Amino acid sequence: MQMPLKYDAGQVETKWYNYWMAHNYFHSEPDEREPYTIVIPPPNVTGVLHMGHMLNNTIQDVLIRRARLQGKNACWVPGTDHASIATEAKVVAKLKEQGIDKNSLSREAFLKHAWDWTHEYGGVILEQLKKLGCSCDWDRTKFTMDDDMNEAVIKVFVDLYNKGLIYRGYRMVNWDPEAKTTLSDEEVIYEEKQGNLYYLKYKIEGSNDTLTIATTRPETIFGDTAICINPNDERFAHLRGKKAIVPICNRVIPIIEDAYVDMAFGTGCLKVTPAHDENDKVLGDKHNLEVIDIFNDNATLNSFGLHYQGKDRFVVRKEITQELDENGFLVKTETHVNKVGTSERTKAVIEPRLSDQWFLKMENLVKPAINAVLGDAPEIKLFPKKFENTYRHWMENIRDWNISRQLLWGQQIPAYYYGNGKNDFVVAETKEAALQLAKQKTNNQQLTTHDLKQDTDALDTWFSSWLWPMSVFDGIRHPENKDIKYYYPTNDLVTGPDILFFWVARMIIAGYEYRGEKPFNNVYLTGLVRDKQRRKMSKSLGNSPDALKLIEEYSADGVRVGLLLSSAAGNDLMFDEALCQQGKGFGNKIWNAYRLVDGWEIDQNIPQPQANKTAIAWYQSKFQKALLEIDDQFSKYRLSDALMAIYKLIYDDFCGWLLEMVKPAYQKPIDAVTYKAIIAIFEDNLKIVHPFMPFLTEDIWHYIAERSPEEALIIAKWPEAKPINDSLIAEFEFASEVISGIRNIRKEKNIPFKDALAFSVINYEKAPHSFDAIIEKLGHLETIAYVENAVEGALTFRVKSNEYFIPLKGSIDVEAEIKKLTDELTYTEGFLKSVQKKLSNERFVAGAPEHVLTNERNKEADALAKIETLKTSLASLK
Repeated sequence: MQMPLKYDAGQVETKWYNYWMAHNYFHSEPDEREPYTIVIPPPNVTGVLHMGHMLNNTIQDVLIRRARLQGKNACWVPGTDHASIATEAKVVAKLKEQGIDKNSLSREAFLKHAWDWTHEYGGVILEQLKKLGCSCDWDRTKFTMDDDMNEAVIKVFVDLYNKGLIYRGYRMVNWDPEAKTTLSDEEVIYEEKQGNLYYLKYKIEGSNDTLTIATTRPETIFGDTAICINPNDERFAHLRGKKAIVPICNRVIPIIEDAYVDMAFGTGCLKVTPAHDENDKVLGDKHNLEVIDIFNDNATLNSFGLHYQGKDRFVVRKEITQELDENGFLVKTETHVNKVGTSERTKAVIEPRLSDQWFLKMENLVKPAINAVLGDAPEIKLFPKKFENTYRHWMENIRDWNISRQLLWGQQIPAYYYGNGKNDFVVAETKEAALQLAKQKTNNQQLTTHDLKQDTDALDTWFSSWLWPMSVFDGIRHPENKDIKYYYPTNDLVTGPDILFFWVARMIIAGYEYRGEKPFNNVYLTGLVRDKQRRKMSKSLGNSPDALKLIEEYSADGVRVGLLLSSAAGNDLMFDEALCQQGKGFGNKIWNAYRLVDGWEIDQNIPQPQANKTAIAWYQSKFQKALLEIDDQFSKYRLSDALMAIYKLIYDDFCGWLLEMVKPAYQKPIDAVTYKAIIAIFEDNLKIVHPFMPFLTEDIWHYIAERSPEEALIIAKWPEAKPINDSLIAEFEFASEVISGIRNIRKEKNIPFKDALAFSVINYEKAPHSFDAIIEKLGHLETIAYVENAVEGALTFRVKSNEYFIPLKGSIDVEAEIKKLTDELTYTEGFLKSVQKKLSNERFVAGAPEHVLTNERNKEADALAKIETLKTSLASLK
């Protein structure tokens, strides 16, 4: 088959991906082979491919393709996450465009719109992953809202509730006023922001006295139900037992005492707003204070806000500050930096809010997961190891998990209310099962399903994804099925450190709770993709390139290589498109290397030259040494280093040296033995490159020979380990320096390669003659003569102690060369004198730092060596 002059990535990528899919190479079923399993971190169903996805999924594909080549039963399960908050926001926005208010729809009607949106737009990212070359088992694609996945989540909720681990509680929670739902503590990001500290004056009831408090949130005065002072603060002893009047709303509130108050902060007086601050709620419970919630669910003020009702909290902050100032209540304002909680999803500022929510007790559940990673004999390894400290901090300071969300899109909490009391509910997997429980609990056999009302909240999205490694194999509903028993625990998890707690830790917790074992063996934590200015890539900054356009410009293989060349585990990747160009260039190098080999004429009758036999034996040992390094780097999840070892092996050793060593002379044939060996080597090269560059390698593989589907590269065999001839490798390293010395002289003296050179060597090193024929060929020498004494009239160079001579009379303008060398000698001798003058200065030697003296002595030694070489070269020309 004729090989094209240029590699057409677009055509090749479509061709081979379709071929792989048509022959079902990605699909896995349990068999007698060793399984190798990866479950994809499910991207949001709303998502599109970005640089983080590109990096993460390239790494997973490299691991899965290598496992396939190693003969393992490779299974990479893809899927998407229903992403409650993000998806509901998208659907609400689309409804708004159509003039439909979400609140006007029933749950069923809204969910129909959500499913319509999901079917139309969801899963785009999975199709985009195919463009990258991802070899997922698409037949196993899962979605966290699939019926079987839903059933597993509900089953787990009921089980945990029956174990007494899930409870309903009235707690201060993190409220996202944009998504209008509660968030877990882990979904709140705290950022330092500059704001103001407002000093407000409160009147004391029945007197002309006042007290001043400092607050960052003047809009919350409508929720004040007390002023608190420290009982040890004598400044306010006169206020004990008295009452204060809240500005504007004129509500009378008690002045209480509690050691919680920091006497050094602000004025030492604290306004207490139990409905809107977690610490204030603790004070309120302790002192039996009234609780006044002043906010609507969208963070506008409700009727307690008087004339500010319906206005946004930040608008009110600005307006009420002016009103307080105009009425003499604002004493002063100071700039103040404090930590502000924002929603991880919507970026809205979080509002602390009292609410009835569902919680999962974590204290005992977490213990096996801590031991699995941090115990004396850890079962799960984190790469890089530094993340163990982060894991420890989170897990040892864990709080109960708020698992309910005020959303419609998601698994509906399986709690059914049969009465008006807070505790008049049962928890069951189905409404029918709930009815039987309700009848037992109430001893009322007249109840029907119409009397039951299901909780309207949905479960936190993470409550479904924490079951992912089990639920994708139906291990929750059917814990003894063949898939879960074969594929679980999975092998490697590749994800970002930002969800180490959200997802990774929780999957470990669930694994031990529901299967009594780890969900995976290793966790490879990638870094973040940043731009050259070290900024995190984001749409808002406009610094994130279009992933599909990168693939179009540089090829999928080029982008994969570009991403991985600078992506050490756990370290952020400074993305530069030049890396993708380098990846594309590497692909072109391999392509052109095969075009060169494919163009050789083969002669079955020519005996194999000894030089070719030596060159092939050298490369085979070099390959085996690199293979050991590559396998070692893979075991440490240092894929960047593994790729670089492959890159150097093929670019430098194979293309740069081996092909040059065995290449036949112009218009001459090559012997069949050498050609066959080069093809075998080329095939081994393609195997180790394939996980990183699947399309190019598969294409060349089929140009080398007509192959049946059973012989495709994707399912070929990873190269076997063979003995290494370290002596031959060392001999070549020596020989390559000799060849480089000859080439340098040719370049410096402008001697064309067509002119053969005489060459002599004093072999002080007793170097073997294994590579002499190769030195002759690559240096284009007439012969190599081993001599006892220096050759007159020749230029020289050294490799270690060996001295090499190239007679140049007749090849160059001797007079011009003598002048050039003389000028260089004069300059170097002058430089030496200046250095020696410094070193003979006692004051300089006594006062200079040691590293300065060392530097000067090195200059002296280098100058002396150069002078000796220049004098020898001059002597040979005279």
